[in-house]
Amino acid sequence: MASTSRRMVASSVLVFLLLLAASEMGTTRVAEARHCLSQSHKFVGACLSKRNCANVCRTEGFPWGECRWHGIESKCHCKRIC
Repeated sequence: MASTSRRMVASSVLVFLLLLAASEMGTTRVAEARHCLSQSHKFVGACLSKRNCANVCRTEGFPWGECRWHGIESKCHCKRIC
């Protein structure tokens, strides 16, 4: 009787390990793209509107723009995929 329960445990562990290996093979890992930031050269004043910053960045050739804090003032930074 003991050998039967050992076989059941061994086969259960084997099935679990096979399922685990199969689930790992099916997953696709996607690397996130890195974003490069550059302070806008054309934006004047404090950055209070993300939309305004993004529009100015588009004129500089960047697809996105965001306001970022430097000390006590907010500046417009242009963003692109590196």
